[in-house]
Amino acid sequence: MMHKIQCECGSLLGHIDGKGITSRVICYCTDCQAFAKYLGKSDNILDAHGGTDIVQLAQPRLHITQGLEHLALLRLSPKGLLRWYASCCNTPIGNTLSNPKVSFIGLVHSCLDKTWLETDFGRDVAKVNTESATGEPNPKTSGLFGNVMRFFGIVLSTLISGKYKHSELFTKDGAPIVTPTILTDEQLGQLKKQK
Repeated sequence: MMHKIQCECGSLLGHIDGKGITSRVICYCTDCQAFAKYLGKSDNILDAHGGTDIVQLAQPRLHITQGLEHLALLRLSPKGLLRWYASCCNTPIGNTLSNPKVSFIGLVHSCLDKTWLETDFGRDVAKVNTESATGEPNPKTSGLFGNVMRFFGIVLSTLISGKYKHSELFTKDGAPIVTPTILTDEQLGQLKKQK
């Protein structure tokens, strides 16, 4: 399998290769909503209830083939997730933890080929953090246990095999390849107040 990824303007291109454990999840947390608002892309990223469709897989499967210079990084707080995006057009790419040994990435649907989402990553989609969903009726949490198990499968397989060392998003020293912008509490609060 080789699933293409790209930003909206086409300046950043890449693909996901190989087979491995994947997991799909719609996350309704206020942080994912704030990330979409920061990028000015709420309408393109969030569903009617404020959810973001995310595909989780091992970082070494992600390859950026063009436009690496457009890759930018945001942290909503000093210890928050690393939220990668294409600065050329503010397309979200995905979320990682700051520890490169926990080598997964949650790719945001807007950089993926929507016509192949179900074929490449399945129809089974977990719903998490539904208490932060917007609108009525609120979606119900589902698929959490399976999602957590697949997450650990992704992380453990890259850790045991040593493949976590082959992520294109981190240097050999374990630092992200891009210096993140870190929001202040006030900036994050403003984003979370936005409708």
